Amino acid sequence: MARFLYRCPLRWADMDAFGHVNNVVFLRYLEEARIDFMFRLAPGDGSASFSGGSVVARHEIDYKLPLVHRYEPVPIELWVTEVKAASLTVAYEVKDMATAELPERVYVRASTVVVPYDLQAQRPRRITAEERFFLQKYMDDE
Repeated sequence: MARFLYRCPLRWADMDAFGHVNNVVFLRYLEEARIDFMFRLAPGDGSASFSGGSVVARHEIDYKLPLVHRYEPVPIELWVTEVKAASLTVAYEVKDMATAELPERVYVRASTVVVPYDLQAQRPRRITAEERFFLQKYMDDE
């Protein structure tokens, strides 16, 4: 399984009164990673895949460790756990990768159910064959 990697910059305003990234801000981080994955990396040059719109149907988030402000971006790994006819589930880990000096540190594990949406018709739409092919590259093997 391939995982998409997004490097999310931290902003000073992301911190709360306790000196760590506020819990609500993590949803923004996940959104940035998901948007980068679905829109910038949509299949094909000039493809309209995913650009017609989508809505979030559900978020689930587990906070594991506090993340304090720093100047280097925090890595977010993203992959697909489920693709249905008219929805997909994206999983994430906001974490620092293991190094020779430090073990891996996972700050957040989360998932989002996304529904492709036809903005003109104001209703959900089915996932296209092109989108499904793109998503399969990031599908969880388990």
